[in-house]
Amino acid sequence: MKISDKIYIAGHRGMVGSAIVRKLQAEGYQNLLMRSSAELDLRNQAAVEDFFRFEKPDYVFLAAAKVGGIHANNTYRADFIHHNLAIQCHVIHAAHLFGVKKLLFLGSSCIYPKYAAQPIKEEYLLSGALEPSNEPYAIAKIAGLKMCEAYREQYGSNFISVMPTNLYGPNDNYDLLNSHVLPALLRKFHEAKTKSLSSVEVWGTGMPMREFLHVDDLADACHFLMMHYEGHSFLNVGTGKDISIKDLAYLIKEITNYSGEIIFNETKPDGTPRKLLDVSKIHSLGWKHQISLRKGIETVYENVKNTF
Repeated sequence: MKISDKIYIAGHRGMVGSAIVRKLQAEGYQNLLMRSSAELDLRNQAAVEDFFRFEKPDYVFLAAAKVGGIHANNTYRADFIHHNLAIQCHVIHAAHLFGVKKLLFLGSSCIYPKYAAQPIKEEYLLSGALEPSNEPYAIAKIAGLKMCEAYREQYGSNFISVMPTNLYGPNDNYDLLNSHVLPALLRKFHEAKTKSLSSVEVWGTGMPMREFLHVDDLADACHFLMMHYEGHSFLNVGTGKDISIKDLAYLIKEITNYSGEIIFNETKPDGTPRKLLDVSKIHSLGWKHQISLRKGIETVYENVKNTF
């Protein structure tokens, strides 16, 4: 991927897409194609094909998606499967039709079975039942990576897929109902501190284990793989380390300097018991994350605490 190549970042306003834009710009790439959803509705096949026909991008980072936490996934199940399937189908097919040199598809670690052996290897895909709360989203992401594999097999398309672990970082969603656990906790603890509340409620038992990757590390991995990887198999991207929700809550309590107590509401769902990715394959290629969890959360909190 040369500096002069035309690169389309689908979903450039989202957390992942904006991180990829920052990484590419830092590396000196200037010929970046970006369209907001208002300018280009990726659910519209004709509009997507017209865009590819006119712009003829050389490379594509497919980071556009409808995303959310447990509540959003469970409430808007039809939207999550419909919107994501449509986006993926139209962009991947257009990339094939109009001769894109290489496409990188962003999936999600929720594609794996709820009770997969830990840490989760890439080959565990489709080996068991999914977590029910986000099954529609997971099925859409599985379809996306399988579509990339199928186009590679049938047409020789240079389409690769990455499956990141739980992400956090700039441009995250801090809505208390529809966000993921880490940004939701950051906001909860910050607001509890500013309002002098005596306690913070955390959903579930606190026992589930989660792995978290700073989105800038993911963007670095995506650039690395676009430059150096052309294999058939999709790749996990993560840290290879996890933390309990309980320990995460106490870590965020410390970072936000909140002095009250934490109450775990065990009537709320825990979700998947553990979700730690095996990242040995991407490590073997020469890539590893650089941002520690504490440092990452501290940086994010410093940047967003005045926006709540």
